[in-house]
Amino acid sequence: MGCCISQLAAKFAFFPPSPATYQVKKRDDGRLIAVSTTSSMPISGAADDPSLDVLLVDTKRGNKIVAFYLKNPYAKLTVLYSHGNAADLGQLYDLFVQLKANLRVNLMGYDYSGYGASTGKPSEFDTYADIEAAYECLQTEYGISQEDLILYGQSVGSGPTLHLAAKLPRLRGVVLHSGILSGLRVLCHANFTFCFDIYKNLNKIQKVKSPVLVIHGTEDDVVNWLHGNGLWKMARDPYEPLWIKGGGHCNLELFPDYIRHLCRFIQEMECLTTETRLKKIRQTIRLPKRSDTTISTNCCCQIKCRLPNCLNCSKVSCTKCCVWPKCSGWQPKCPTWKSKCLACWQPGCLRCSCMLPKCSCTCPECSCACPKCSCTCPKCSCTCPKCCCWSVKCSCW
Repeated sequence: MGCCISQLAAKFAFFPPSPATYQVKKRDDGRLIAVSTTSSMPISGAADDPSLDVLLVDTKRGNKIVAFYLKNPYAKLTVLYSHGNAADLGQLYDLFVQLKANLRVNLMGYDYSGYGASTGKPSEFDTYADIEAAYECLQTEYGISQEDLILYGQSVGSGPTLHLAAKLPRLRGVVLHSGILSGLRVLCHANFTFCFDIYKNLNKIQKVKSPVLVIHGTEDDVVNWLHGNGLWKMARDPYEPLWIKGGGHCNLELFPDYIRHLCRFIQEMECLTTETRLKKIRQTIRLPKRSDTTISTNCCCQIKCRLPNCLNCSKVSCTKCCVWPKCSGWQPKCPTWKSKCLACWQPGCLRCSCMLPKCSCTCPECSCACPKCSCTCPKCSCTCPKCCCWSVKCSCW
């Protein structure tokens, strides 16, 4: 039942342009070009544009999707763009050119299965396979690693974007443009999740470890602003959001704040290094205070023993005052064999007193009530838990 409802929800969730706004053709030299269906001219304006690569990528679900890769010679980062519902690459090419130039990035956009010149039919799991294939293409064909990649998802594209972002812990950043909490929450304001819901982004965003920028219009009548606000609040590493006053669902690119805020985010991501990211993670993690007690696991019972303080500087386990070269021999200093300090943990330290219990051996200064007690030297053994004598005065030493 849930599977049938999911398929029904998919029919209402995807509206690919019909007919497609472009076609893919192969030139005599084997190079692929995208041609407009209305003018029969290359959408890039020139058939031999070196800055645009048109690719056919195989997905694990058996479809072939079309991808555009736009190169910027000054780029440090690459953006993987997942577009909205009722659009294809032919309509988005001009936007890609502007983003490539203004943000100074390489950019790859791809059409979902069933969109544009891509084969197959659109569905939630097909879009997951589509973005995974596009990312694999970036890795194999262009050598792009996740550390140099920013995922960009618009509207429905926030679903595959968060799906992939949750699997890439070292991703540089994520941009959610008019993103959704889930598919059914766009239709009704539910406070719980149905098993047949699609694009459960509210669960996946909590697994994203990279910075997340949320952009949403306050007057969005398709995906309510509450979706963007909810995603921003649930992000583990939220970046300063951009709430565009008066912005709708498909016109945010026309507002000056859009490109200005996006440029600032890209510039900060370029300066973000592994060291600064680790420092930020350490600040968010509250480590438990280090205890000054240790538990011995080699004894018959676990007894907590406090690390003693140094007699000279009052520090725990000081290595400046009590170290092995300053200890002369294996003779305890304390004449009464009563415990006071063991700062250096070496027997016979001249600066420290003895922390050894009393022993019933032949030493005139020792006494023990245990009848089986003897000195714990290499020649003796004792079952008394109070015994531990390393004295050279012992007759058996």
